[in-house]
This record gives sequence, structure tokens and C-alpha cells, in this order.
Amino acid sequence: MNATEAARLSLACLDLTSLNDADTEADIARLCERAQAPLGPVAAVCVWPRLAAFARSQLPAHIGVAAVANFPDGSTDVERAVRDTDEIVQAGAQEVDVVLPWRALQAGDEAAVAAVLRSVRRACEGLTLKVILESGELGAAGDTALITRASWIALAEGADFLKTSTGKTTRHASLSAAEAMLSAIASDALGRERVGLKPSGGLRTVADVQPYLALVAQHLGSGALNPKRFRIGASSLYADIEAILAGASSAPTGSTY
Repeated sequence: MNATEAARLSLACLDLTSLNDADTEADIARLCERAQAPLGPVAAVCVWPRLAAFARSQLPAHIGVAAVANFPDGSTDVERAVRDTDEIVQAGAQEVDVVLPWRALQAGDEAAVAAVLRSVRRACEGLTLKVILESGELGAAGDTALITRASWIALAEGADFLKTSTGKTTRHASLSAAEAMLSAIASDALGRERVGLKPSGGLRTVADVQPYLALVAQHLGSGALNPKRFRIGASSLYADIEAILAGASSAPTGSTY
């Protein structure tokens, strides 16, 4: 896959995101305008629950709205996670990105982890559920065992996507984490044909994304390279996508980027 092809695919699979504490409707209006740029639509915009209804009002039906729950810390407070999720559902959003209680998993409390995910899944039945593992923290010691365990718990509780990171810690997406997550998906009898991957955090160029595309094709098949099975959580990536596609569209006929 060349750079132009990868840029087009990255655009189609992009969750254009704004999760700044001070975000306003004006900020989200600009985000939604960008999501509908002439180069092509993104898969979804991702915002705080309090701004999900506004985002939905600014977008055509073919661009999804995602909002975050239990974010960014990933607590074990089930009521809080469900409250966030209920707000997202009531806003008319299509997708929930929930943070797995990764600190509880590190402490060995798998029951608390499962309880949050199970409750959120029930609260957003029919919506796309992306479970954020915070894989950079779980794999901080260089061992992917906890990432694999988090993946299995998320799959068992009905995740539609496994997402690497919140983007709010110093450790973001990594290829080793993505490979562990994809291996878990591929090994799951129910998930291998349904569940997708969302790398997030630290992806700033199409060149950064291309190794993830290769991993998805390797583990799930090239048919999984579409927005139903692959998403990218990055907004800084958009500028590089724009530059590549603008260059391709202005290139002389017959030339390659």
C-alpha cells in the first residue's frame, strides 16, 4: 500500500478527536466542519459526553459521533461509568469509548474490571463499544501479559473494538501492544470476524499508521481494513493526511506520490 492509498484509508478510518477539558461548542463546531472536508469524511468525531448531542447536530448521519466514558482515569466506579454512558446514549451518539479500569487489573481485581465493562455494555446496547486498555501503562514493564488479559476481559464483556490508549498518559500506542490485542481478537471464536482495533495516541503521520495497517491485515485479513474493523484515534494525523491527498490530487496524470 503506497502513501496515498494509506492516507485515503486513514481518513476513512479516522476518529477525529477533541477531548480538551475546556472544549466548547465552538470548538466542536470547528471539529465537525473539519470532519466533512472536501477530501472526504472521517469515520467519526470523538468528544466529551456533554458535547455529544451538539456534535450529532452538526454532522450528517454517515459520520458517527463517539464520546468517552469513565475517562480518562478508568476508575472502578460503575455508577459513574454508566452515568457517562447514559448521557452518551441520550445524546444520540453511535459509539462509546470506555476506559477499562487498568489500575484495578494491575492490582489483580479482574472482577471490578469486568463489572464496569459489563455495566457499560448493557447501558449502550446497540451502540459500538470501544474499550480503551491504556496499553502503554499495562505494558510499561515491557511485558504484554496484562494487555492480553485486558483484551480477553474486554472481548468477553462484548467489546466491538479494542483501543490502545486515552492519549492522556505519556505512553501511547505501540506495535507490540497492538499485536497482543490483535492476537487476542484473532484467537476469539466470536470476535475474530467482528471485533476491530483502534490505535490511539502518538500517531502523527500516515507513515506512523502504516505498520498498524500491516498488522491488522496480518492478523485479521485485509478485509478488516475498513472503518467497521479499524479506527485511528488521532487528530494531529489529519494534517499529514491532508498534505498527502492534496499532493496526490495535484500531481500530473500518470505520476505517483
